Amino acid sequence: MSNDLTSSAIAYIKTQFKENSDGHDFDHSMRVYQNAMSIAEHEQPCDTEVVALASLLHDVDDHKLFDTKDNFNARSFLEANNIGKSRADIICQVINEVSFSKNKGKTPSTIEAKIVQDADRLDALGAIGIARTFAYGGKHGRSLDDSIQHFHDKLLLIKDMMNTDSGKMLASERHDFLTLFLNQYNNEVKCTNEIQ
Repeated sequence: MSNDLTSSAIAYIKTQFKENSDGHDFDHSMRVYQNAMSIAEHEQPCDTEVVALASLLHDVDDHKLFDTKDNFNARSFLEANNIGKSRADIICQVINEVSFSKNKGKTPSTIEAKIVQDADRLDALGAIGIARTFAYGGKHGRSLDDSIQHFHDKLLLIKDMMNTDSGKMLASERHDFLTLFLNQYNNEVKCTNEIQ
């Protein structure tokens, strides 16, 4: 993949996410891209251009952020950068297989989709995952208890849902940090409750 295309995609997502502060922002997309490229190094053969573009563009049509149909924002970028329709379809298929809520119980159909899904899920774990959970919860009026429930409903399940060997290894370490945080949180809440 050319550096120009990478730079264009980065500039595009920076514009798309400039107003966002709930954890689905430019920095999240960049971390997913970095995670994906790191995983891709260990999961060859794979199409690294598809991995790179799908990871950078994976949230530009997210239903929580945009009211678009058929990957309109991703396709607009790809078309403007002379990516043909058949290749754009492949990239958009990868993007569509990333979402946690839309793909429960489904395994991604290609190695590229497995890599990008793992890369996105990694960013929901560890210290970053904790920070994103509370950033999203605060923006959407969730209580601390509601945000903690999200750990049990989603985050603690992710480790066992990873697709690639390198993704599984990275997820295990970050999962351990989540459990450490929850144990400390529960101990502090217990102490507070005993005082009341």
